[in-house]
Amino acid sequence: MISSLRGAVHKGPIGEVSLDVQGVGYRVKVPLDTWEMLQEGDQRLLWVSTYVREDRLDLYGFPEAAGRRFFEELINMQGIGPRLGLELCAVPKDLLTQAIRQEDASILQSIKGIGRKTAEKLLLELKSLAEKQPDLFRPAMNGGDMGGQYDQDAVEALKTLGYDTSTVLDTLKKLPKDLKTTEERVTAALRAL
Repeated sequence: MISSLRGAVHKGPIGEVSLDVQGVGYRVKVPLDTWEMLQEGDQRLLWVSTYVREDRLDLYGFPEAAGRRFFEELINMQGIGPRLGLELCAVPKDLLTQAIRQEDASILQSIKGIGRKTAEKLLLELKSLAEKQPDLFRPAMNGGDMGGQYDQDAVEALKTLGYDTSTVLDTLKKLPKDLKTTEERVTAALRAL
């Protein structure tokens, strides 16, 4: 199995890069936030999870080993495949921690591909994972920059306008903290998108 790859980044379609390792290109799927962060031609190390099934062999890459561990824990959960696992890895840890602390499955329902029943089950699984391996949630547990202040109404409004969850959450995270209402946040987010 491949554990990590270091090479030149060549961006492909959204969520996919080709990592050129001494002349061999490895197609690696990455979370949306990672894809946005990576720059064309950069030499990068990606921690890789190899996903093998009888009809496929896929590589999933993460900038940190903890990201890979989190992904592997997610896809070991019932009903979570690699695509949904990658989507969950792009969600800020603050939002996942907020859902766990508030025991609010509706927060997880704002993530593409997660319905009510899956969100309720996932919430229990994430709570158990956070108790067993708190280091996977550490950035948020130690006081992430959002402090649990995601505006669910703003998330839903922007998703209704066609933006994907990862983009919405990333945009809301970057907004000034002095915005008071959902309307102000949505307006500012639309200007930023």
